Parts: sequence; C-alpha cells; structure tokens
Amino acid sequence: MPVSLDRLLVVGISSRALFDLEVEEAIFRNEGLEAYRRHQLDHENEILKLGAGFALVRALLKLNALTPDQRLVEVVIMSRNSTETSMRIFNSIKHYDLDITRAVLSGGASLAPYLQAFNVSLFLSLHEDDVQAAVNSNVAAALLYQKPANALEELDQIRIAFDGDAVIFSDESELIYQTQGIEAFEKHEHENALKPLPEGPFARLLKALSFIQNSFRNAQGSATPPIRTALVTARSSPAHERVIRTLRAWDVTIDETFFMGGVAKSDVLAAFKPHMFFDDQAGHCDRASPLVQTGRVPLRGEAGNSKSN
Repeated sequence: MPVSLDRLLVVGISSRALFDLEVEEAIFRNEGLEAYRRHQLDHENEILKLGAGFALVRALLKLNALTPDQRLVEVVIMSRNSTETSMRIFNSIKHYDLDITRAVLSGGASLAPYLQAFNVSLFLSLHEDDVQAAVNSNVAAALLYQKPANALEELDQIRIAFDGDAVIFSDESELIYQTQGIEAFEKHEHENALKPLPEGPFARLLKALSFIQNSFRNAQGSATPPIRTALVTARSSPAHERVIRTLRAWDVTIDETFFMGGVAKSDVLAAFKPHMFFDDQAGHCDRASPLVQTGRVPLRGEAGNSKSN
C-alpha cells in the first residue's frame, strides 16, 4: 500500500531555506541559468553551509527519534533545481545526517501545486513568489529572513513563537484596527469576546504542535514535552479575553503568552529564543530578525517579488 502522510506534521522547505545558497543565487541572477548549472555540477561534492531553516528542521526531525514506534514529522525538500543540478543538495543532506527522503525538483516551475500532494502543513522558503502562492492555496507558509548569528544554537526544546492576528487567527480583527483605529478594534473585541476568533493560516500548525505536546504528556506523565510554544501579540487588555477564550475553544494550550500592548516584541523574543518566529508585519519581522530566526507570513493576495531556488 502507498505510504500516507495524512497523520504527520509535514514541513516543505526550499533548498535555499535549508542551505546557504546565496552565492549560487547571485550566479543565477547575474550570469544566468547555464552558469548556475555549471557551478552546481563543478561543486557537486562541496557541502553546503547551513541555511535559515536548518535549525528548525533539524530540531523537528529529532522528534522522530523520541518516538521510535510512531513517526511524527516528515520533511520534504522542495526545489526549483532540475534533477541534474540537485546532487549537491542530496550530498549535503547526507553529510548532515538529516532524515529527509522525499523531494520535489520542479526544474524552474512553481512549487505551490505540489504542496497539497505531499500534505504539507508548513512551507518555508526564501522565494517570495512560492510563499505567496502557498498562502493563496491555504497552506501555512513563511518567507524566511537570513539567519541571525545565534540561529544554530542548540536548545533543549523545539521553540516556536507566533504572532496572533493574521497568523494563528484570521486577519478579521486586524483589518478593523488598520481601517478604523484602536477604539473601533477594542469595541469590536469587547462585543465579540465570547465568540472564538476565526482560524488563521497557522492555526492548523499550532493545533498539530499542541497534539504532539499532549501525546508526550499523556505517554510520559509529567515529563516536559520537547516542544514549547509562545504567542507574542501586540494585543493588550481588554482585547486579551477573546484570544484566551478562542484557545480554550480550540483545546490548545500555549506555553507562554505575551500581550505586548504595542511594546516592541524583539526583547521578549530574544529571551524566549525560538527556533522560528512567525509574524505578518514587516516591521515586527525586521526588528526581530537580527535576534531570532524569523519568517514573515504574507496575507492572501499580496504581490511578491521573484527570486530563484
């Protein structure tokens, strides 16, 4: 029977997000596809350096070693490379002993049509068009910033931090704030405090992580789960109540929650030390990215800028 990925947390990651391919990106941009092809073939046996998404992928794959009877995570390498130029990627995966066996090599075509085929729960890339296409296809996706100096620091737990509105929750309330101001936003949230917020693009991922956490708690009693999550939101009182009630309705526990009330998120994130922080606001991402690995979550329908790999 075919292998099913339905019950797994499936992460799709581009080759340029997993490994540092910025030199190769510059060759592709400045000299063209043939020069890029020659470079990859000539350097086929040179191991690539680690990219922006490497630490998170390595950490997530370690979950499988903790549950030898049940695989929890699958990672699919997704690249615009051709089959011919992909050997360097596979050689690097083998060198770093990453348990990645599945790949999509699209030969320059968009990767988005293949996300549903592999049941991808999260897609990470430095290719803006592919991230936008994934978001438009209702797949949780983030455009990664280049990694900060401490991105590969080993942590005892997998740590993932999320923004709230337009990430875990829908952008319904955020649009009210942006178009009508803070008073209208607070009035709307007070009037709808008992009504759960609609799901945002990362709700499915958060629920999957919560399920994994609970599985470890149930199997090991009081043992500390290997995943720790944080919600870092610009909301403050009185807009906190709807968030808390929504998470209760979803039966999801967030380990740490920070209602920032407009205070910059960067210092809290530096203290939490996530493998990845997801936010939809470019300003928050720009301030966080020098301190922690950051991924920006585009809104559906945003225009993107084309990049390679």
